[in-house]
Order: sequence, then structure tokens, then C-alpha cells
Amino acid sequence: MTMTAERKTALMKDYGTKPGDTGSPEVQVALLTERINGLTDHFKTHKKDNHSRRGLLKMVSLRRGLLDFLKSKDEGRYQALIKRLEIRR
Repeated sequence: MTMTAERKTALMKDYGTKPGDTGSPEVQVALLTERINGLTDHFKTHKKDNHSRRGLLKMVSLRRGLLDFLKSKDEGRYQALIKRLEIRR
């Protein structure tokens, strides 16, 4: 359920715009998507875990806000990111 440090570093390297990039919207959305996917797998076995479900909804909302920001700043980067992460919109 938790993300390992190696996986986090790999995501930062793959989605970062420059080496050591941790703050760009692409990296933040990729990290949130990884956590969201982990939680959705968790809910397949723990259907009544409402405390974690609230955290999931907060993460989805945060990701949506970051994606809206990216879309307003650069439509091309937004389209490339949702296609690469396979996020439906």
C-alpha cells in the first residue's frame, strides 16, 4: 500500500522536467496517481475502510486541482500527461 523510496525516485525521474524535480505538476500528479491506484487495490479487499476512503477522495481532489492548473497553463503538457498516466477525463 505504501510507496517505496525507489519507486518514488523512479517516478520523479520519469516525469520530472529536470533532474531532481519534485515540484512540477507532472511529478506531483504521477505520485498521487500511484498512491490512488494503491488505495483502489486496497479497497477491493477492505470494503468498509471508510477512513482511508476519505483520504482517497482528498487525494483525487488534489490531483484534479493540479490537473486543472496544468491545463490552464499548458494544454499540451496536460494532454500528454493524462495520456501517459491513462487517466480518463
